[in-house]
Amino acid sequence: MSRIPQCFATLRGQGKTALIPFITAGDPRPPVTVPLMHAMVAAGADLIELGVPFSDPMADGPVIQRASERALAHRVSLSDVLDMVREFRAQDTRTPVVLMGYLNPIEVLGYERFAARAGEVGVDGVLVVDAPPEESRELVECLRHAGLDLVYLLAPTSTEARIAKIAEVASGFVYYVSIKGVTGAGHLDVDQVAAKLRPVRRITGLPIGVGFGIRDAESAARIAQVADAVVVGSAIVERMETLADAPQDIPDAVGAFLRALRAAIDGPTKA
Repeated sequence: MSRIPQCFATLRGQGKTALIPFITAGDPRPPVTVPLMHAMVAAGADLIELGVPFSDPMADGPVIQRASERALAHRVSLSDVLDMVREFRAQDTRTPVVLMGYLNPIEVLGYERFAARAGEVGVDGVLVVDAPPEESRELVECLRHAGLDLVYLLAPTSTEARIAKIAEVASGFVYYVSIKGVTGAGHLDVDQVAAKLRPVRRITGLPIGVGFGIRDAESAARIAQVADAVVVGSAIVERMETLADAPQDIPDAVGAFLRALRAAIDGPTKA
């Protein structure tokens, strides 16, 4: 059973916005990932988005592409990522974990096998960038059977008809991409994001996470005023990249950054 609905329900009761950090599993070296996951939770992360390394991404900007390259240089596979989640669950049975990635590694492993293993090790949700609902019925059925939430992306260009189509199959939360482009690109216009979220809220009651373009405490605090979750990826992975040759320093560095984001998000009262 997914932990995601309870996580958002608890935060809603506290009047808080979720902080969701993204990292690529195995970056810069596999032993870093699980300790870093625990450090992020200790720093205030409410849910972890764990990227599955992939050689040909379509939504990831250069920073996260390089993270995948570093992980793949150590031959980190989807099975390895699932093993990392299992190791994380040995100490943390509360924090939701969502896998974000692409369809090809799942197809190689097999839909049923992937869903069963993901559920067994403690994955809560899956976001598959290149698996629209019209073309992934078998995958959707397998994931639902395993009790996993299906997180989908919405974009600034999504029409109300498209939002409604996603809302029919999405669960856990929906992920609104705040800018046109890949991760780490573009200028974040919070007023425009707020306007775009209004039709999404009319159509679905699911929590809305907003990501892409959130790089610092100020932008995180502003997004927290209009969203149910703030998703931060490239800004974290950039910090990890600068410490690739000193991986022992990564948990502390990322933890410090997340604590600043957490304080900024929790500071003002949501409008």
